[in-house]
Amino acid sequence: MSARSRLLVLLTSLAAFTSVLSAPVTAQTSVPHTVVLDGARLQATKQRLPADPQLRSAVRALRTRADKWLDQGPWTVVDKPRPAPGGDVHDYLSQAPYWWPSKSPTADNPWGCPYVQRDGERNPEVDSGTDRQDVEKTFDSAYDLSLAWYYTGRKQYAEKAGQVLRTWFLDPATRMNPHLEHAQFIPCKYDGRAIGIIDFSQSYTSVIDALALLNTGAPGWSGKDRTGMARWNSDFLGWLRDSDFGKQEGAAANNHGTFYDLLVAGLACATGDKALARRTVLDARSRRIAPQIAADGSQPQELTRTRSWHYSTFDLVAYTRLAAIGRHIGVDLWAYQGPEGQSLFKAVDYLLPAATGAAPWPHPELEFLRYAATDVVHAAADAGDAQARRAVPRLESPPGGDLWALRPAAEQLDSIAG
Repeated sequence: MSARSRLLVLLTSLAAFTSVLSAPVTAQTSVPHTVVLDGARLQATKQRLPADPQLRSAVRALRTRADKWLDQGPWTVVDKPRPAPGGDVHDYLSQAPYWWPSKSPTADNPWGCPYVQRDGERNPEVDSGTDRQDVEKTFDSAYDLSLAWYYTGRKQYAEKAGQVLRTWFLDPATRMNPHLEHAQFIPCKYDGRAIGIIDFSQSYTSVIDALALLNTGAPGWSGKDRTGMARWNSDFLGWLRDSDFGKQEGAAANNHGTFYDLLVAGLACATGDKALARRTVLDARSRRIAPQIAADGSQPQELTRTRSWHYSTFDLVAYTRLAAIGRHIGVDLWAYQGPEGQSLFKAVDYLLPAATGAAPWPHPELEFLRYAATDVVHAAADAGDAQARRAVPRLESPPGGDLWALRPAAEQLDSIAG
């Protein structure tokens, strides 16, 4: 071989080596042990990415969401202006969203008490002075970043997700105590309320799945981190089951009870108590679906709200995610029919005329957002609902695009809390 030929071979090899170094690190190929998401489906989706332009487009939308978190946070429970009642800055604190002062604040009455309820009207006080907005950012960023790492292998996403989670849950100086004794307090009335558990139950199962994704080999996510989060989840599950607030929330007969079951089942799966998870999903048939969904598929208790569309879709987020957990543990919640024919399929089908724009929503709603139903319709379509499948092409994409193909589990798509 001539000197020129050897030089060309050397330069070609160097270029190939440089290309490998500049490419993103590929995530581990092991199936993630997710509790709501289907880990095997995620793995199959990831393998199809190179040949599927639509999936690659969805990944670009996901990266846009993840990129915005890279220069934000991390957030911590200890930096609120005042600690929760009791004085421990590590205790989570949030304020009831629909309660408002009835008087102008004075030196003797700085809160403007007594507070009165205005259902569906969110008091802007709840977004300042408490941990509510910061915990939403923690949950959302951890989920977006972990998914983005899983599909792209770019280590900056995993490293940021790990930083966010360690700061909120694990680092001794900044960690949150594993309970919700002071969630959704009402000034001058309650130091905390059982219904405040929904601050976590509505979205914490996404964090559990984010952890499962990171546990497949994310850079910067250590065995110590995995052990610490497992311990935090176990302690939190114990509080949910044993505390007075947890028992009250479990007895709730509307979306609060459904979301409580979702949180308990998700944590039970994550901590290895499959028997508790299975029992929780099985019991949801007679404790939730039968009494809470009418024969025509409506959800009467959610229809009484001023945000009846939001709460009807919101409750179905919990049901469809609980059904996804059921698939992992051998329970088909979609197949259940109550004494009057009540079922999850009927509940989703009840939304279809409004979800597709074919007819107006016939109940009170302060701010109708059609896309709020998009994910729950996807979930029903995936589960075999023929009407939902036909409706999918007519759904409205949520802001930022429809990411169902990448994370096929329903999310709350309209931004109202509580």
